[in-house]
Amino acid sequence: MIQSMNDRKNGKKVVVGMSGGVDSSVAAYLLKEQGYDVTGVTMQIWQDEPDCGLNNEGCCCGLSAVEDARRVAQMLDIPYYVMNFKKEFKSNVIDYFINEYLSGRTPNPCIACNRYVKWEALLQRSLSIGADYIATGHYARIDRLNNGRFALKTSASSAKDQTYALYNLTQFQLEHTLMPVGEYTKEQIRDIASKLKLNVAHKPDSMEICFIPDNDYASFIRRNTGKEILPGNFVDMTGAVIGRHEGITNYTVGQRKGLNLSMGRPVFVTEIRPETNEVVIGEDKDVMTDRLTGRGINFMSEPDVDDTKRYTAKIRYSQKAVPCYVKRTDEDRIECKFEEPVRAATPGQAVVIYDGEYVAMGATICRI
Repeated sequence: MIQSMNDRKNGKKVVVGMSGGVDSSVAAYLLKEQGYDVTGVTMQIWQDEPDCGLNNEGCCCGLSAVEDARRVAQMLDIPYYVMNFKKEFKSNVIDYFINEYLSGRTPNPCIACNRYVKWEALLQRSLSIGADYIATGHYARIDRLNNGRFALKTSASSAKDQTYALYNLTQFQLEHTLMPVGEYTKEQIRDIASKLKLNVAHKPDSMEICFIPDNDYASFIRRNTGKEILPGNFVDMTGAVIGRHEGITNYTVGQRKGLNLSMGRPVFVTEIRPETNEVVIGEDKDVMTDRLTGRGINFMSEPDVDDTKRYTAKIRYSQKAVPCYVKRTDEDRIECKFEEPVRAATPGQAVVIYDGEYVAMGATICRI
């Protein structure tokens, strides 16, 4: 019998990561109503508060987020603390983000933050102060399957499902996590918050990377490394030079806009070559593929690949899952073959593989 992890014994101590948004606020309320001993915590992660946008309502790491979370905790009558995770965030998210772009890959900082900061760091600190679980406002569910493994299950609201960004969580982390919001739609969560008269009931969702609110990644990398990102050549699929680019950190595979190339037809970035400082340009067909390689496998619902099983997979958060077959090519790599071509399989991003409603495994896309 599959056991829902949101049905665990009441009365246990749970630390809720409160970002100052409506989802984590309602998560804290739901868990308190279920009988858990709830403590709210906001993770102080950003290094330089002014750059984060203290007055930006969508920012999850500024002083405004702390004040919103504190007011919610007061209304819910639960203890509330701010914990400093600046060091963990810099090493596991910011430094990773910069190094990936400089290496010609497109990172997913939210996945890194979830795995190494919101879970690994917060969970360890919470357990050390006597908590049994941590909880978040993510739209996902956790079950313990008949094979004994813990697995993420897609949210009751497919439009808000966040399992893609959580594929890298470990079995230990899942065992000690609660996700009550996964049983609701976003509209239901906002309705609960409104009925409770929470000040964050209609607060907008954060849409950008929290530590780069202006979305200017290249400038952020220059400021934080002191390195001048050098221009280089745009080349076509044959290697012929067709123009000059402004530095590889300005581009990602599949990009069409902002290339400033007069080709007389739509063209796209198909590859980034940091070793030669080249950005390869091709046509629409050149960014389509029916297979990819992933490294750094994290197994979730299954302990290994079943190469006879028909899975589905997503290569970005907003993509519809596509049927595929998966095989393990070595200890830490998989090959995923899709039944129909997918667009812009981007090195550095994640391929997340599903077995029905459950996350089976995931990996980081690498250059073929």
